[in-house]
Amino acid sequence: MLPFDVYPLWDIEPVRGEGCYLYDKNGVRYLDFYGGHAVISVGHTHPRYVQRVTEQLNRLAFYSNAVQNSLQRQLAERLGEASGYPHFSLFLCNSGAEANENAIKLASFDTGKKKVLAFGKAFHGRTSGAVAATDNPKIVAPFNLTPNVEFAPLNDVEAVEAKLQTGEFCAVIIEGIQGVGGIIMPDDAFLRQLRARCSEHGVRLILDEIQSGYGRTGKFFAHQWAGIEPDIITTAKGMANGFPIGGVLISPEFKPVHSMLGTTFGGNHLACAAALAALEIFEEERILSNVAATGALLESELRSVAGVKELRGRGLMVGMEMEKPTGELRKKLLFEHKIFTGAAGTHVIRLLPPLCAGKPQVDELMEALRKAVK
Repeated sequence: MLPFDVYPLWDIEPVRGEGCYLYDKNGVRYLDFYGGHAVISVGHTHPRYVQRVTEQLNRLAFYSNAVQNSLQRQLAERLGEASGYPHFSLFLCNSGAEANENAIKLASFDTGKKKVLAFGKAFHGRTSGAVAATDNPKIVAPFNLTPNVEFAPLNDVEAVEAKLQTGEFCAVIIEGIQGVGGIIMPDDAFLRQLRARCSEHGVRLILDEIQSGYGRTGKFFAHQWAGIEPDIITTAKGMANGFPIGGVLISPEFKPVHSMLGTTFGGNHLACAAALAALEIFEEERILSNVAATGALLESELRSVAGVKELRGRGLMVGMEMEKPTGELRKKLLFEHKIFTGAAGTHVIRLLPPLCAGKPQVDELMEALRKAVK
């Protein structure tokens, strides 16, 4: 048996990581300026993270959610304080897509309605409901097609209002910053208007912060730049520095009912230990301050690169749209300069480094970029 062939793979096999760097099986070092799709938050094999996970593994890795697990309560309390949402509650699951599935389900239970409004170029995951709310027909199977999901243009409040006036929608789901779509930002003013329109029409506002959250923009969640409070927030990628976990932060307006939501593996002991380690490192190493400083430096430096058409994003979530297709440039960066970057479409390079990245890593990237674009 072989793995099902679902991704085009670079001929590189990382076997070790340290901080912002990866090492392949031949010992070649690579600068990681992609973080494995924005997953690596506190750095590869951070000693505190490794110790916390190892200690928990030596005690108990898993037992079911039919028993008490004090680690879940500790994680909820710590995440609430770190994120500015201590009054919310937390449902733990295994991935971002699963978090979005449960968020949509919760909104539908709460309102008794079934339609969801998403936005052009949205990406919310690959499972049934999440992929239906994803604006990419190539990954939506016929089974997933549903009249229960409609789309509106991003930053078009009139289009949103026209949809919500029908009274058919349980939720609006929007990314704090569209990642896969190309680092496309909802305007702060639009987010404030969206919050107001959802409240007016009794529609639940879901903020998908799976890629844009957990400090990546310099605030804990990207929507906090707009000063709004959603009804539900979903998170995953940076949450446990690579250990599979997802979370749904839920407003106190929602009343839990037993069996409304459920999971076998979600919130297991090992996942909670990994997530707690990440939050401890966030606080001790002032990760948010580092993101703000490094992000400002990165943006300033990138503006001097030849061929850049537009820079988008905040903090260490940066989209660099080039005048020419980026395929060859990314290959040069990877194979000649040993730097991992990401893509979004044909013309955008996504930069999503570990949140511990600093000036040495920015300098290394910039030296390589200036050589590669010649």
